Amino acid sequence: MSSDSLALVTGATSGIGLAYAERLAADGHDLIVVGRTKTKLDEFAAAHPHVEVRVLAADLSTPEGIDAVADAVAAEPLDMLVNNAGVSHYMPLADLPADKASEVVNVKVLAPTLLMRAAVGGMQRRGQGTIVNVAGMIAFSGPADPSLMPRRAVYAGTLAHLVAMTQTLAAELDGTGVHAHVVCPGVVATNFHTVQGLDLSAVPRMSADDVVTAALAGIALGETVIAPGVEDPGLLDAVFRADLAAFGGQSPKLASRYQGTD
Repeated sequence: MSSDSLALVTGATSGIGLAYAERLAADGHDLIVVGRTKTKLDEFAAAHPHVEVRVLAADLSTPEGIDAVADAVAAEPLDMLVNNAGVSHYMPLADLPADKASEVVNVKVLAPTLLMRAAVGGMQRRGQGTIVNVAGMIAFSGPADPSLMPRRAVYAGTLAHLVAMTQTLAAELDGTGVHAHVVCPGVVATNFHTVQGLDLSAVPRMSADDVVTAALAGIALGETVIAPGVEDPGLLDAVFRADLAAFGGQSPKLASRYQGTD
């Protein structure tokens, strides 16, 4: 059976990505599910015969994997793109091996950028579409003092990139019928941290299903930045107002605090 709505979800074999795929399938969307492990993707497809599920095994940490998924995105009339795939590699920058640094940047910066680029033209021509990027509240942790652990400069930077890029893209798409959103959960009860050897079993965690519930509700509310665990949206508004105040407060004249410091 085929529906009139098609969504592509990356990182669809576990955690938040699997929760997205499950929810979208339950809502009647046809799916393209992307992940590194084809057997898991095939299992998902077999378990959801009521919708059309196509599987695409690809490693988004590699140029070949990114190109394969971007080609599929560009060729399909997508109604929704969910950029969820992620890797953590929590480590101080000086200790982070170059290949792991590249993996984080490829998966959380390069892949979402190129998949959005592949999707957005067709969505604009059709006059509709939804892009969802999965980041995290760590995107806002940059000003934290040195006591914040674990160290994770590269990972935090990639999430901050997703927030800023989504906000800017949302403005570019205003009036086109295409919408961009970024979801920023806190700690979620998945195996994401376990693979890094981090035991967070004693830490209160949100479920992946709740993250998806919040994301879909935030889309309906028209929120560009969706923070599932933040009760007071005024906190985010204050951050963004401060960003714009700093942006608007610049001048071609050298600030007084930088003058006379030879």
